[in-house]
Amino acid sequence: MSIDTILESASPELRSTVTRLREVVRDTLPAASEEVDATAQLIGFTYKPGTYKHLVGAIAIHKGHANLMLSSGAQLLDVDQYGLLEGTGSKARHIVMRSPSDVDRPGVTALLLAADERTPRPA
Repeated sequence: MSIDTILESASPELRSTVTRLREVVRDTLPAASEEVDATAQLIGFTYKPGTYKHLVGAIAIHKGHANLMLSSGAQLLDVDQYGLLEGTGSKARHIVMRSPSDVDRPGVTALLLAADERTPRPA
């Protein structure tokens, strides 16, 4: 399944939000691979496709918003100066993105970089 297929039923605003978010993640994590998980409707950013161990995070597409999920998000609470992280997971947390401007909020890039530092690389 392609990214276009995942986004085909999304509103124009949500498509723009996901497009902007993909740009920011790719610019921030140029060495990570982007992969689509059709079953979960996710766009993952990983250092070893097909695994979760090397996953920095993912974009989860919902009806009215997208979540930037960070695999090590629970470890990033001390880095989250702007209170962007949501959720109660013991490992992952997410940032809700309702519009393209949400992607450019202060702290988003810093959290991506901090998550990247905590992501193991394949041997």
